[in-house]
Amino acid sequence: MTLDLNQAAADIAADREEIIERLVQFSATDMLLFWGNEKALIERQSKVWQPIIKWVNDNMESHFKATQSLDVKENEEDGAKVREFLHSLSDKELAAFYAAALATRSVLLASALVKGKINAEQAFEAAYLEELWQAENWGSVEEAEKSRAERKKEIADIVAFLKS
Repeated sequence: MTLDLNQAAADIAADREEIIERLVQFSATDMLLFWGNEKALIERQSKVWQPIIKWVNDNMESHFKATQSLDVKENEEDGAKVREFLHSLSDKELAAFYAAALATRSVLLASALVKGKINAEQAFEAAYLEELWQAENWGSVEEAEKSRAERKKEIADIVAFLKS
């Protein structure tokens, strides 16, 4: 893993507010909120992503909604809920959350992963759902496979760090 999670957890205190603000800003454009246009892809997104969005909304008392447009104003309103959630995390959890958000490209997935709602495999499958769907339908590219394998290991490392 490129990020030393033990060092990151130790450094969180100094930059905690800045990290939280970055993650709050990122949440309005979370990958799980932007769905595709193809029926088969939407069905898969609904099956995998909708339960995570629902879990986040229930646990943060937020109102994140999926869209097929670029309008994020509605999801920006939930920033305060994300901020509250992030403030409730320990420095270790926040370090893992930050790493998970980067690895999965999703604050919502990072929330579910850090709180144990989903495991590393489920986080990976959700984070790379569209890429995996495209590979199934149009073939795989070796470089993309290699990159996904690295992200999958990073996510597993994050879970191992949380359990340590």
